[in-house]
Amino acid sequence: MATDPTTHTSTPEAPKTIDAGKWANRRVAVRLVIYTAGIHAFAGFIMLLFELGGRNK
Repeated sequence: MATDPTTHTSTPEAPKTIDAGKWANRRVAVRLVIYTAGIHAFAGFIMLLFELGGRNK
């Protein structure tokens, strides 16, 4: 009896990439901190512009 290839339950394991592991996680965490700080600085600058613009009325 032939087996149906569509019912094969085990999947081959994907090869590990060079970036897999804690070094990639650390880079992602550092990038997250940088992006978060940058977005907050930009939002603060926009709020400053609105505050200064509102004083001239």
